[in-house]
Amino acid sequence: MILKPNIIEAVNSLVSAKQRSILALIGIVVGIGSVIAMVSVGTIVQQEALRHFMEMGTDVITISESFSRGGQSVGRKKILTLEVVQGIPEVCPGIRQVAPYSSAYETLKFQGKKETLPALGVTSAFMEINKLKMKEGRFIHDLDRHMFFCVIGTKVEKMLKSQGVRQLLGTRILYKEKYLSIIGVVEEVPMGGMRPYEINEGILMPISTLQRLFRDAEIKNIIGRTHGNLPHDVIEGQIKSYFNRHDSIPVDVRSAEELINQMQKQMRLFTLLLGTIGSISLVVGGIGVMNVMLVSVTERTREIGIRRALGARQEDILFQFLIESVLLCVIGGFVGVGIGVGASWIISYYANWQFSVCYEAMILGVGVAVGVGVFFGIYPARQAARLSPILALRSD
Repeated sequence: MILKPNIIEAVNSLVSAKQRSILALIGIVVGIGSVIAMVSVGTIVQQEALRHFMEMGTDVITISESFSRGGQSVGRKKILTLEVVQGIPEVCPGIRQVAPYSSAYETLKFQGKKETLPALGVTSAFMEINKLKMKEGRFIHDLDRHMFFCVIGTKVEKMLKSQGVRQLLGTRILYKEKYLSIIGVVEEVPMGGMRPYEINEGILMPISTLQRLFRDAEIKNIIGRTHGNLPHDVIEGQIKSYFNRHDSIPVDVRSAEELINQMQKQMRLFTLLLGTIGSISLVVGGIGVMNVMLVSVTERTREIGIRRALGARQEDILFQFLIESVLLCVIGGFVGVGIGVGASWIISYYANWQFSVCYEAMILGVGVAVGVGVFFGIYPARQAARLSPILALRSD
């Protein structure tokens, strides 16, 4: 068996039946394209999430109260105070800085417009730990205690500008029936990582001011940074020991590194799921190739009989039809890879993600195309090889 003549003959055969070949190609192109697009998008999403984590830094930790299944805090006796939280770095050598925050929901009113928005009560350290940047004005200072000042996120900024406000600083908004003066506007931050989502969606104010407005606004979350020279379990032990000595408050401690590992596991499963879903269309495309090849065998029965009569072996006939099937799938595979990469680029562009080519997925796509060609082409090829030369020559 000589490979080159068989390939040339396979190309001629596919070209002579253009319509049939194109119909078979469509299934493979859609199958490979969907697999490549889904796997590539899954990989890009994972890279985007990791990038957001890395922008925050791997030395970030979050501390929150432990909750039971019923939603009640476990073993809680007293309210966590600001003084207790700010004392963490002094007692826990692994902690460099902490920023407690509390949250609440209420209706914001401005010039007749109403919208329910979240509010965060924060300290000055919140800005540095979360690496926030100011668009205008300044951030909350610890000296602003009990002052009715606020810093707004991008959502509130757009809302106010849509009402015709040009000078945001100094503008007063009504929140829980109290007027708050805007002293700053925070630049939009990418969501994900360990930042609270309320930064973009709502307003930020001094934590003591929030607690004056909302009597039940307790400190239940803390974000901090470590020195980075101690393992996570050692730092976790220091923090839990500290809170056990203060009112026996059980807490959960999570590090950025721990969340990154969990996220990578979840994204691998997510990418595998996307690839599996895309593979369904690939199987459908493979069945289409098999049907087309069976039709080709039927139409070329007399040709097969002539070849057998001239000395062609069963292996030669089988190999010829198998080459056609594989060639058809490989062409569809390359086209599908191009379409899949193009689709992932378009999705990345409109989602404002950083596009990257997943070469492993491209190589896998072409490899899968070859496998599909062999798997779904072997049956029609065997059917052709097993035809009786005499019966084949008698066919019309």
